[in-house]
Amino acid sequence: MKIIAVTACPTGIAHTYMAAEQLEKTAKSLGYQIKVETQGAMGIENALSAKDISEADVAIFAVDIEVEERERFSGKRIVQVPVKDAIKDPKAVFAKISG
Repeated sequence: MKIIAVTACPTGIAHTYMAAEQLEKTAKSLGYQIKVETQGAMGIENALSAKDISEADVAIFAVDIEVEERERFSGKRIVQVPVKDAIKDPKAVFAKISG
């Protein structure tokens, strides 16, 4: 399964990157391919390409603020969770995408 994700928190510093790291680590352990875009204090980093988005089976938004350029994901299945869920219980986040 190909997954894309966006992580973003209000301050855009630690939690944005902690969530991205946990999603990447957990996806790998579950045998999923994942690309994570962070939207933090530095703006959009590791931006997902149109190809990344079109090839993905599902998008995870681990966010506490509005996703920038959300229209890029129009028509894509999105599972949205708070940033803390991606940090504290990433396996539960992945359970939502298959359920």
